[in-house]
Amino acid sequence: MSLTIGTMMALSFVVSLIGLAFLIWAVASKQFRVDQSDAEVIFSGAEGEDHAPDDPTSFGFQEDAEPGEGTDTRHRKLIFALIGFGTFWLVLGSIFGVIASLKLHLPDWLTGSAPLSFGRMRTMHLNSVIYGWLSLAGIGVAMFLVPRLFKTPLRGVNLAWGGLVLWNIGVAVGVYAIATGWTDGMEWLEIPWQVDILLAAGGACFAVPLVLTAVNRNVHHIYVTAWYYLGALVWFPVLFVIGNLPIHTGVQGATVNWWFAHNVLGLWLTPIGVGAAYYVLPKIIGKPIYSYRLSLLGFWALALFYSQVGMHHLIGGPVPTWVVTLSVVQSVMMFIPVIAVAVNQHVLWATNLWAFKQSLPLRFVAFGAVMYTLASFQGSMEAVRAVNTVTHFTHYTVAHAHLGAYAFVSLVLFGTVYYLMPILTGRLWPAPRLIALHFWLVAIGFGVYFFSLSIGGWLQGLAMLDASRDWLESMQLMQPYLEGRSVGGTLMTLGHLLFAINLLSLVFAPRRSTDAVGTATPATSAS
Repeated sequence: MSLTIGTMMALSFVVSLIGLAFLIWAVASKQFRVDQSDAEVIFSGAEGEDHAPDDPTSFGFQEDAEPGEGTDTRHRKLIFALIGFGTFWLVLGSIFGVIASLKLHLPDWLTGSAPLSFGRMRTMHLNSVIYGWLSLAGIGVAMFLVPRLFKTPLRGVNLAWGGLVLWNIGVAVGVYAIATGWTDGMEWLEIPWQVDILLAAGGACFAVPLVLTAVNRNVHHIYVTAWYYLGALVWFPVLFVIGNLPIHTGVQGATVNWWFAHNVLGLWLTPIGVGAAYYVLPKIIGKPIYSYRLSLLGFWALALFYSQVGMHHLIGGPVPTWVVTLSVVQSVMMFIPVIAVAVNQHVLWATNLWAFKQSLPLRFVAFGAVMYTLASFQGSMEAVRAVNTVTHFTHYTVAHAHLGAYAFVSLVLFGTVYYLMPILTGRLWPAPRLIALHFWLVAIGFGVYFFSLSIGGWLQGLAMLDASRDWLESMQLMQPYLEGRSVGGTLMTLGHLLFAINLLSLVFAPRRSTDAVGTATPATSAS
């Protein structure tokens, strides 16, 4: 273990130094001298004024645009391309996922080809949605929000276009390699490290423009959304490079594997989702978040407590006990940042239900924000040894993973895309009812998926712990719950197809007209 533990300790030390440098800079530049008025920097009006709801689909276009909105043609096309390619990988990955799910209870279906086997289909699904959909769409959202937050145009647009090409080639080659059986053999790290070089280069091309935009900002205070995005830009490159170094094997490989896999969710996808929600929720409602100081506490607590939580996946394994115990403690400490986010975001939308009823994008984002709270609380409890003993090696863990990566991050991204695309293109969504149908398909589909695997996984775990029962019985009792998984997955996939159709329909929708401007109703007078 000396190589892995030494590497991780040295890496943690370097990352801590970077974090300390950011902290010192933040204190020196008075970033922590905040009051509630700093929560209003995302609004275009003066502080203390009433802000109109900002959702063109539900309330019409705003009369004025924010500085740094990103109206340059290449910038707009870049964001559309990022979201478009992300949607392609979402649909393709969902198809892979449904095939893999069906094969769990229809094992004799599609047996004539190795790429169609469960092991490869499931892995192709995972990498398509993590690196294709969630990463590309998340970067697209960041390319939209960062210039708006810093009141300056996006720098290095051409470099970002190069990143889009490299990243898509990397994902495509990686998924094809998995289909042919060429993988690195570790969950979330299956794409061969030789192909990962393309993803690393593409990621660098994405990061540089965002960092340059932050450096050239025209605002003093950094809003909490930007803190989450800047944090992700520091954390993910370190995770990706170290996790993909071809030097980890055996127990060392398992340790790095779950250090990487869990941190991709917590230090890459979580900042994307939470950061977007911190912007979209108050913008649509027209009111600032409940407590701005609490939002910054949530960010720094995430940075402090999350980095080692993945080791609870190795409870019972041949790893040092202190590593697992540290993970359990940090998992429980995650209640702090999660409660901070929950108080801010849930109080905001729950006290403005009129907006929740009227705004379709808000429904997605608010639903996703609630799922973040539930996923985090469930994850903290799942790390406790008494619970982990039952849930480990069961389908319960699969349900939990989808609660975080899908119900939280994907739902927030859906809502953010539905919010930003009319602003970006000057076109209203031509079929709002299809957006509502999309919401209900993914919400109901996920509910069926999650409860099927959660209930079935718990019963599976109890059966495996019962020495008086045959192990095969624990597999047989999962049959109806696996069928429920397939039903839920199919409904979600239909929702993803509707999402793609909605994006395509927006391309052919008419541009904004003067009678669609300034129709928003102030938040204080809405009923």
